[in-house]
Amino acid sequence: MDSSFVLYTALGGSLLALGFAFVKTRWIYRRKVDDSALVKIAGYVQEGAMAFLSREYRTLLPFVALVAVFLVLANKGFMKFQAVAFLLGAFCSALAGFIGMRVATASNSRTTFAAKTGINSALKVAFSGGTVMGMSVVGLSLLGIFAVLAVFIPLSGGGVEQLRSLVLPVLSGFSLGASTIALFSRVGGGIFTKAADVGADLVGKVEAGIPEDDPRNPATIADNVGDNVGDVAGMGADLFESYVGSIVGAMILGLSVRGSDALRLKLAGIPLLLAVTGLAASVIGVFFVRTKPGKSPQRALNTGTFGAAILSAVFSFFLFRYYLGNETFNGSVGYMAVFGSTVIGLVTGVIIGLVTEYYTGTDKRPVLHIVKSSESGTATNLITGIGVGMMSTFPVVLLIGGAMLLSNFLAGLYGIAVAAVGMLVTLGIQLAVDAYGPIADNAGGLAEMAEFPHDVRQVTDTLDAVGNTTAAIGKGFAIGSAALTAIILFSSFKEQLGIETIDITRVPVLVGLLIGAVVPFLFSSLAMDAVGKAAFKMIEEVRRQFREHPGILQDRDEPDYKKCVDISTSSALKLMLLPGVIAVLLPILVGFLAGIEMLIGLLTGVTASGVILAIFMSNAGGAWDNAKKMIEGGLLGGKGSDAHKASVVGDTVGDPFKDTAGPSLNILIKLMSVVSLVIAPMLKSFHGF
Repeated sequence: MDSSFVLYTALGGSLLALGFAFVKTRWIYRRKVDDSALVKIAGYVQEGAMAFLSREYRTLLPFVALVAVFLVLANKGFMKFQAVAFLLGAFCSALAGFIGMRVATASNSRTTFAAKTGINSALKVAFSGGTVMGMSVVGLSLLGIFAVLAVFIPLSGGGVEQLRSLVLPVLSGFSLGASTIALFSRVGGGIFTKAADVGADLVGKVEAGIPEDDPRNPATIADNVGDNVGDVAGMGADLFESYVGSIVGAMILGLSVRGSDALRLKLAGIPLLLAVTGLAASVIGVFFVRTKPGKSPQRALNTGTFGAAILSAVFSFFLFRYYLGNETFNGSVGYMAVFGSTVIGLVTGVIIGLVTEYYTGTDKRPVLHIVKSSESGTATNLITGIGVGMMSTFPVVLLIGGAMLLSNFLAGLYGIAVAAVGMLVTLGIQLAVDAYGPIADNAGGLAEMAEFPHDVRQVTDTLDAVGNTTAAIGKGFAIGSAALTAIILFSSFKEQLGIETIDITRVPVLVGLLIGAVVPFLFSSLAMDAVGKAAFKMIEEVRRQFREHPGILQDRDEPDYKKCVDISTSSALKLMLLPGVIAVLLPILVGFLAGIEMLIGLLTGVTASGVILAIFMSNAGGAWDNAKKMIEGGLLGGKGSDAHKASVVGDTVGDPFKDTAGPSLNILIKLMSVVSLVIAPMLKSFHGF
């Protein structure tokens, strides 16, 4: 079986995903919204979201061009093509975000209107909108990888050594392009959404005493826009990068396994074939998502997700059995070792999601602990939330470590790489479930602002409550995949340099490790400070509108929504640049100026501390959020009580934790590894390896 089979299977998978996304998009746009108020308000949200995205991409264009020029000037010969792959990766990531955002903002009003006929209709629309995001990410990832390999394998000469030393390093440029867009999308989107959310909460809820999605709140449209730019485009770009990075890293490690050229080629092809099996399983899993009145939408989403995971495991077993036959490596039968590693990744991803749900879910012990602590004020709410976030890091790290040990036992470093791909193998439906959350959240907000009947808002509130859980699980899933992907990229970097062992007692390695360990704190500080600055401007603007136009709160004047959207947009685009530039430049500066040993220490430190800090921030923020929602549901006096005010402050602190700094750390650790992987050939030449 030659490489053309793998390539055309990847092409077929990409076309299946994009075709399915197209069919779902057509179906969504055929749903009519027969309510003028709803159409008007939804138009504000879509206009704000698309305006932000287009301005963000225009802001990033000079930076992307500068990196491409650097890759052309710094590389020699065939490696100059890395710049082409980089541009393609950036374009595919940006396009996936654009498609997902466009369809998500079209789905929210249709979900609201569909809620008039029942929960299953509304769930179908919201989930279909998420499906477009999921399938677009998978389809464009596979299409981009196919394009790079199909063009550059023939140009390189087509041999195994050329594939290892030329084509895959060029392909790492595609991963770098995806990572670059992902970081800025996550940081920029996170700053946007949290500036709006904090302004809407503190001035609207606490000071003015009006509901979160009350149309009298000037920041409410910006808040709904932020849900899309942060949790649809941002999360999509994050997982696009993880998906590509895990596939590229696994291909590099597959070619590094000791064995015949034929075996190494097969192992390099397995990540792409595995991705296609997961895609097929995800498409089938989408059809399992349906519910009935009185039944929880969470069960329907779980049925689709777990169904896809089981199907993926079954498909991959027969694929590996047929593709690898009786080939052996690492002292065991090859197909069983690879299949075992895949299942380890799949199962670990699911368990991390369940652990995340435990620490952040409503009615769970950790969140109830935060609710109880809110009785005695803001300080105890904050202390308890921080403690819950810290505690949640321990089981997740144990799970990641256990997955690494088991998959390494089965198939060495290549086993860890396959486990990383296995964790992301059903990304099509995983991301669909995750993107469903902000669509459902928007649907609830639109129902409130358009003053829909109470029974409609009950349906959207049910969908929204499930969306909060899926968002928390999605963040846990993203962290787990980021950890394994970063380790694979780091291992691939070592492989490209030909380094067998690292002496961690060497002073340059230790210094690099310490610097790397502190980088996530520096990065998070900049991200949190950016949210604080942007939120300050938003709070001042909402207060100004209430002060200068008292008729807003009396329903006589309409708020200036566009001004708030513009504040979030301009602040996000201005403040996202510094954290992003640090992430890109630091590995380059350390690698060339301080040496490869210090760079290896840097990557080790940033991965270890970054993963733990990301888990802490995401879970603490999610727990604070759901504690607030439980109090708003009637506990401890409900809305307006002292406990509620304490929980709103806790949620406000947690917002940049879970939606800006925490998720952005996932990309930071992967981006620094992929930058190092891209510059590995340059470092070998510069330092005379």
